[in-house]
Amino acid sequence: MTLTETLILCAAFFVVATLYTTVGHAGASGYLATMALIGLAPETMRPTALTLNILVSGFAVYRFRRARYFHWSGLWPFLLGSVPLAALGGIQSLSRGSYYVSMGVVLLSASSYLVWRAFHARVTMQEGVTHVRKIAAVLIGCAIGFISGLIGVGGGIFLSPLLLILGWAGPKTTAGISAPFIFVNSSVALVAGSLTVQTLPGELPLLAGAALGGAFLGTWLGLRRLKQRGLLVMLAVVMSLAGVKLLLTA
Repeated sequence: MTLTETLILCAAFFVVATLYTTVGHAGASGYLATMALIGLAPETMRPTALTLNILVSGFAVYRFRRARYFHWSGLWPFLLGSVPLAALGGIQSLSRGSYYVSMGVVLLSASSYLVWRAFHARVTMQEGVTHVRKIAAVLIGCAIGFISGLIGVGGGIFLSPLLLILGWAGPKTTAGISAPFIFVNSSVALVAGSLTVQTLPGELPLLAGAALGGAFLGTWLGLRRLKQRGLLVMLAVVMSLAGVKLLLTA
């Protein structure tokens, strides 16, 4: 990467991590969108996004756990299904065209979720309480785990809206469940993906520092009920542009 590209990615990753961690996410789809716009290769995009996901989600777990929004009983059924399937997805090696199509669909889906998150009606469910149906959660975890490992995301972008739409958890409890879910799935997918051809950029320490800086700010803001509608919509627009770009160039 050139110095200009590195600086653009650092700035973008800081913003992405800030926005995503306000809702307990780690930002993989945002990192992938930015790297797609820069034009990085899939064998670099996926491991980079997963590595940053692990760092950022680990920090988010710490912050949301300290705030007592972590809920193990709502987490383990999803992990039971997702972990083996994330490993299976992580060892798959897609062609450049297939990866671009898959990533384009995920980015467009993620941007739709961000818009929904920005404008959805206020959830009144009590925080700290979950109503997760265990069998259904295991099956949902299987599907999310495979897609996450295959594409290089942690799965929170899929899990969070399901928890809220189904009424299984409140917004902050959802964040407390999503963060460790993302951490575990990203770790499994990265380890499994090491069996295929992957390349981490030499600029990774700089990118990681920018993302962690954003995570510090985002979790602080998220735990204090930041109004994020405009920022989420702006990020959704960027991700939509990247998704369309990937689909057109596949």
